[in-house]
Amino acid sequence: MVALAYTVAFEGIEARLVEVQCAVTPGIPAFSIVGLPDKAVSEARERVRAALTAMAIALPSKRITVNLSPADLPKEGSHFDLPIALALLAALDIIPQDDAAQSVALGELSLDGTLVPVVGALPAAMAAAEDNRTLLCPHACGAEAAWVGAANVIAPRTLADVVRHYTGQSVLSPSEPGEVHRTSNSRDFSEVKGQERAKRALEIAAAGRHHLIMVGSPGSGKSMLAARIPGILPPLSPVEALETSMIHSLSGLLDEGGINRERPFREPHHTASMPAIVGGGRTAKPGEISLAHNGVLFMDEFPEFARTVLETLRQPIETGEVVVARANAHVRYPCRFMLIAAANPCKCGYLSDPARACARVPQCGDDYLGRISGPLMDRFDLRIEVPPVAFTDLDLPQDGESSATIAERVAGARSLQETRFSGHNNMRVNADAEGRVLEEIATPDTDGRDLLIKVAERFGLSARGYHRVLRVARTIADLDGSNDVRKPHVAEAVSYRLSMTKEV
Repeated sequence: MVALAYTVAFEGIEARLVEVQCAVTPGIPAFSIVGLPDKAVSEARERVRAALTAMAIALPSKRITVNLSPADLPKEGSHFDLPIALALLAALDIIPQDDAAQSVALGELSLDGTLVPVVGALPAAMAAAEDNRTLLCPHACGAEAAWVGAANVIAPRTLADVVRHYTGQSVLSPSEPGEVHRTSNSRDFSEVKGQERAKRALEIAAAGRHHLIMVGSPGSGKSMLAARIPGILPPLSPVEALETSMIHSLSGLLDEGGINRERPFREPHHTASMPAIVGGGRTAKPGEISLAHNGVLFMDEFPEFARTVLETLRQPIETGEVVVARANAHVRYPCRFMLIAAANPCKCGYLSDPARACARVPQCGDDYLGRISGPLMDRFDLRIEVPPVAFTDLDLPQDGESSATIAERVAGARSLQETRFSGHNNMRVNADAEGRVLEEIATPDTDGRDLLIKVAERFGLSARGYHRVLRVARTIADLDGSNDVRKPHVAEAVSYRLSMTKEV
């Protein structure tokens, strides 16, 4: 008779159910694992054998075969240890076979039988809930998995606890969700002196999730401004928090099972490789753009990133998802993020300062910013120059708005957008609007339309650029509390579109 247990194999953030079949039959003693296992899964037989020996359970002198079905699906990772042990215990009639067959298990076994935490407990809990099964996972993963309220999560500390639970000797209570982590952001916009236009642009970007690029000389405050963006963004909604946490769960970034309601802020170094940014590697793990899902991706020294890295951003920016295709994997990750880029105007950084600029002005600036292709630059909704602040202004008292004040306006604008797009599955903010929906919500009044047509003809706006101006104008109108997009809103949106470079 074949005993069954279930586990999952990960394809992106999707957890696919895997049936673990175990048969103990007469024959030459052996312990075989089949079903396209990788090295870590094949080594599970030694960890399982040692863990059972630590519990004084001897394997019979028979042939033990474990099949991971479907057999053509690659099985990777050490989380297959626990389900293999569970199916084997059921096959040996140590635990009830019916109970084992109703469980989705994942966890790594140490040689003494202790369960070691693994990544992916949250997606696994989703899969267990959808199939109406109990999730069995290490104790350290229980608080994370319990956030899926529809799943019954049992989190033992050792394999012996598993046996005692299923035999009724010591039944374990279901796990409770971890705490909601709240990070305190001490960086406030009130500390920024000057740079009013840049602060306004960041407010608009945060309100509509628009992409923004800042160009300015070294020390003008680009990184300082970007670091204060988390303080004005609204917290993640429950749906967004679950989406983001599933990606972070696969990457092992969730802290002690807690869910973070703060939007992610990722800032990779400019030497990061393409797999690190967009995802990939041998197991096609999520990259920085997916880890920034529903949050901010800040790329400082933007032109210094490899050209191939920058060009791979073009499609994810438009579609909100990335497909990582490798020889042994083909997975899809969500990546709806707000891209904030910062760059110097030229290699030396002092293009606009006659006393400090190099002798190649202005050609050096064209060459340096020319590393950013026209199609990629076309995807930035807002483009601003960040001028240096005079050192005499640094002694002036703080008189700017606080992050809390700006955050209230951003939250108000986001609330309007939430209501506006409540009936659209693929749209949450103005940056997502397209097609007929964009025409309905962002068509300006007569004066605004005339202005936009003149600008489009004069500067040769692309179709993408035209629509992005409409989206930004709609966001500005939301911040203004206006139901209609009027000429001042269009004029401000156009000013951010054309303030730095010409349209391609």
